[in-house]
Amino acid sequence: MEDVLRPLIVIGGSVAITLFIGWAVDWLLRRVDARHPETPLWGHLRRCRVPLQVTVCTALLSGSYDKTQAKVVQEHESAIGQLLALVLIAATAWLMVRVSSAVVESSYFRYASSSAHDPARVRRVRTQVTLIQRVVAAIVGVVAASAMLLTFPTMRTVGTSMLASAGILGVVAGVAAQSTLGNLFAGLQIAFGDMVRIGDTVVVDGEWGTVEEITLTFLSVRTWDERRITMPVSYFTNKPFENWSRGGTQKVATVFFHLDHTAPIEEMREHLRDIVQKSSAWDGRDWNLVVTDTTPSTIMVRALITARDPDDAWTVRCEVREKMITWLRDAHPYALPRIATAPAVQAPQSLLESERRRERHDHFARFEDGLRKDSSRSR
Repeated sequence: MEDVLRPLIVIGGSVAITLFIGWAVDWLLRRVDARHPETPLWGHLRRCRVPLQVTVCTALLSGSYDKTQAKVVQEHESAIGQLLALVLIAATAWLMVRVSSAVVESSYFRYASSSAHDPARVRRVRTQVTLIQRVVAAIVGVVAASAMLLTFPTMRTVGTSMLASAGILGVVAGVAAQSTLGNLFAGLQIAFGDMVRIGDTVVVDGEWGTVEEITLTFLSVRTWDERRITMPVSYFTNKPFENWSRGGTQKVATVFFHLDHTAPIEEMREHLRDIVQKSSAWDGRDWNLVVTDTTPSTIMVRALITARDPDDAWTVRCEVREKMITWLRDAHPYALPRIATAPAVQAPQSLLESERRRERHDHFARFEDGLRKDSSRSR
């Protein structure tokens, strides 16, 4: 009975202490969060309850399992110790990642909630903290995996031999992972160089969309038709791209009309003014309408309207194009471009008579000139 009761007492006591500690920490964080609602850190730290309990329970079991003096435990003491050490390392890494994530997210939340910062700066900070979280998680994961491997005696011997040839392995790994390392450093350059941020409106390879996610190796762009374009982050450090959100979100929308030369330009200006004044997408800064080019058959008229952001610019561009064409079709149909397909109109009769008289006069003049040339030869 003693071989059974001692392990049960140790395990039950560890679980009971773990549950009590988890409840006490959660109760304390809940009280602090209620007293300081302006600081979201305490609410985020409550998500660390599960990894904290796993860490505490594993630590208690690691420190007390050898005191049970049970035959089963003594027979598998090495395996149990190895398993508890692995679980403890993994749980500690999990807890560290959760704590760092809570600290970073709370800092970003307080920064974003402040009205003293512009949206572009907030998007930049969001991009930076997201990549910081991923870097911290990657570092903790690598360190934890290394520590877990070093708990095996055979891996220690392998590690010693690997350190002897670390220079050669480093060169080989650097050449093999050149692309991955390039994307990694490109991601850090994007995060802290303020080239592109989460939420920016960009145009890449002719596609217009919004930056949805930035990682250490790739970047995801959500297009206007809900497609996702995934690109390596090195693309944004090696090739040019358009960032419509950098330096402000205000945009200038342009609409071009190909019209007949008889189009009423002044009346079009007045109608454009009525359209933009009634449009909710116009930001009220500026608008105009000018003739920018002419061809033998048409003229090109450009309408310019300002907007608050690219979405409003697209909306007001479509609205102006639709309403202006409808107005021209109903009120001034002659202003729309036409292709002449009817037969030519006959010239007036008087013009034909004068043309015949001119041809007869030219004929007699050529005849008289020929007679003069013949008489001069006979002489």
